Amino acid sequence: MVKIKSKSDRIKPLEEKIQLFLQLGSVVGILIDPDKLTATVYRINQAPVVMQNSDTLTLPDLLPGWGLAISELWPPEFE
Repeated sequence: MVKIKSKSDRIKPLEEKIQLFLQLGSVVGILIDPDKLTATVYRINQAPVVMQNSDTLTLPDLLPGWGLAISELWPPEFE
């Protein structure tokens, strides 16, 4: 599942919603934060992984061979 933080959202409720989806069977949760230019990857029973603008998101267990540069999540004027 993917959640994108809006300007009015708070992080904690979004993280709680992602944790709920993981407990209900989702394999991965991704929280995109345009304010910080990050994407955080959540998996059940694992510490969250914060990805920065220079990182590439891959999910080899779900999408072998797929990757997305975090910098491609926002238009150039965000950087």
